[in-house]
Amino acid sequence: MQPAAYDLESRHPGWPARLGPLRVAAGDLAIRPIRLRDAGDWSRIRLRDQEHLEPWEPTGPGPWRDRNSFWSWPPQWTALRSLARRGQCLPFTIMVDGEFAGQITIGNVIRASLRSAWVGYWVSSSMVKGGVATGAVALVVDHAFAVAGLHRIEATVRPENAPSIKVLTKAGFRQEGLFRRYLDVAGDWRDHYSYAVTAEETGPGLVARLVATGRAEYR
Repeated sequence: MQPAAYDLESRHPGWPARLGPLRVAAGDLAIRPIRLRDAGDWSRIRLRDQEHLEPWEPTGPGPWRDRNSFWSWPPQWTALRSLARRGQCLPFTIMVDGEFAGQITIGNVIRASLRSAWVGYWVSSSMVKGGVATGAVALVVDHAFAVAGLHRIEATVRPENAPSIKVLTKAGFRQEGLFRRYLDVAGDWRDHYSYAVTAEETGPGLVARLVATGRAEYR
């Protein structure tokens, strides 16, 4: 028996949840909900990786060090958890071999007849080219379709961000178009490509595709 539409809208399907593990080149990949005690690892990696992350992230108020300090995590965690409990996002931490490796979020969840959202992610510079981002996207998108009840996931990426474009295409996303001067990134309005995937396009699932092509292994 299918739940009433009101019941589905009033809960927060798909969060919290634990996904994986999945074996990728970098190690054993797992996804779990964000935690308040992630503050230390989150801040340490983001401060270290400023040059790696800042060119691709939306412009924020104040200097990078202030926005990514230990004490800036608790209010972010509180806001994300509140949105998750209202069913408006699914915020996760990326773990590799039991260690904090980044974040991935299904955001701006819209239900009713649209059932869409976007996916955003960042990964530690030490995990680049290890299959971590691609595996994380596949795990979370499969979860969003199968458990969270969504139908379409989109992602936007700057044309200059070749590594992130590779992540999306390897995970099964297709390019839909170009948004001109779409987002304020690194202090200026930047063009972004729009990528998307729908539930019907995933077949047996994005993770299954990675496994079938030798990019990952089930654990």
